Amino acid sequence: MSDQINHPRRRFLGKVALALAAAPLVSTGAAVAQSGNDEAPRLPKVTPGTNTSFPAIKQVDAGALNVGYAELGASDAPVVILLHGWPYDIHTYVDVAPLLATAGYRVIVPYLRGYGTTRFLSADTPRNGQQAVIATDIIALMDALKIEKAVIGGCDWGARTANIIAALWPERCKALVSVSGYLIGSREVNKKPLPPQAELSWWYQFYFATERGRAGYEQNRKEFAKLIWKLASPKWNFDDTTFDRSAAALDNPDHVDISIHNYRWRLSLAEGEAAYDDLEQRLAQFPTIGVPTITLEGDANGAPHPDPAAYAKRFTGKYEHRLITGGIGHNLPQEAPLAFAEAILDVDRL
Repeated sequence: MSDQINHPRRRFLGKVALALAAAPLVSTGAAVAQSGNDEAPRLPKVTPGTNTSFPAIKQVDAGALNVGYAELGASDAPVVILLHGWPYDIHTYVDVAPLLATAGYRVIVPYLRGYGTTRFLSADTPRNGQQAVIATDIIALMDALKIEKAVIGGCDWGARTANIIAALWPERCKALVSVSGYLIGSREVNKKPLPPQAELSWWYQFYFATERGRAGYEQNRKEFAKLIWKLASPKWNFDDTTFDRSAAALDNPDHVDISIHNYRWRLSLAEGEAAYDDLEQRLAQFPTIGVPTITLEGDANGAPHPDPAAYAKRFTGKYEHRLITGGIGHNLPQEAPLAFAEAILDVDRL
């Protein structure tokens, strides 16, 4: 899940009225996303769960990894890259990707390090989950696929990764769609305690700080993931088949190491790699994002997330925030695929 334990996070239970006053807001239904006016949607309606699989997964060497990724659409079309989070996988976009391919995009949906068919090229590479390294993985993937620039969308860890690329490599990011807004974190800020109710939401992070937690996640990773899904999306009635399809990606041999390192690194309980120190120092300053951006939030997101009012000022270019209604939780692209796909189309035209 997203990791911004900082001052904005302290206000994630702030009044909705404050968010409305601080940033443009379009409220959309779960089934049909509006573009800020009364236009009919430009994409066909799709019932979540209509699609259950991607075409054959491709593999490419990129940086430290051999990356597994799904690809849809024409090879010479404008590119959209879609990034999943924890503990989810590429099926977050199983309905979004076909919509965007039909709309004329080349859609790339990679497994992040520690998921699915993505593997390290060397056994000696640290199983590092810090925020900067995951972003550099995606830059390396773009280089390997000869993608100069793309619209990038993300949810959870994927949203943070998309934020980082937009902030540090804006020449590679044409536009951004980010669920839960601005998620770049700072370890120094994360050292500061939160109010008890907010700390309660991060129970699993503190569990992962212990060796008992590591062993528990290793032993019960699928049961753990299902619990997180239910807590993060309390109104999403996903079935076992839907869950099992994504849970298979957690069988990756590096998944536990990457997940545990990510959460321990956030709390300064594990070190990152020195090669990424400069990037992390820049991220700790909370750089602004100037590329066209649409942020999204579900009205039933049960995971920790910042108030839109707290992060609106981080987006200095063309910007819009949308609240997706209808009981939509944390895994917004899978729960409301049309709303997410419409946001991609709209941000590309901002």
